[in-house]
Amino acid sequence: MFVKIFTDGAARGNPEGPGGYGAVLQYIDSKGQLHEREFFAGYKKTTNNRMELMAVIAGLEALTKPCDVEVISDSKYVTDAFNQHWIEGWLKRNWKNSANQAVKNIDLWQRLLRAKQPHQVKFTWVKGHAGHPENERCDKLATTAADSQNLLDDIIGEVV
Repeated sequence: MFVKIFTDGAARGNPEGPGGYGAVLQYIDSKGQLHEREFFAGYKKTTNNRMELMAVIAGLEALTKPCDVEVISDSKYVTDAFNQHWIEGWLKRNWKNSANQAVKNIDLWQRLLRAKQPHQVKFTWVKGHAGHPENERCDKLATTAADSQNLLDDIIGEVV
């Protein structure tokens, strides 16, 4: 099955303010019917980059069987990590960047890699706030989640 996952993250007072993510998952079933699911959540204290990663993770973790996936994001942080092969370098250098500094958000990068593992995933960058309908929808989900009253704690997970 081919799935598109549109994603966006937002943070108020970045870094370390409230934030949220939004993801829209789309696929067409065998009868040609379009199906969509939305995912979003807000966090008390986070960063924009963490929310960009969480949007992709939420979309990939929602898949129940291996799929061909296109992740469409306005985050160069996310798309370039794969398209410019940064992630391979980080792994070879034990999560150090080219300046030999620790990669930020290792917990979420590792979670994303686990979520991505059973799938064939292509990452596509789109310009944010440029009228792309699904990107605008994800932005609205992310900012609404960031501004909500039911915010979660962004707890850095165990690094595996």
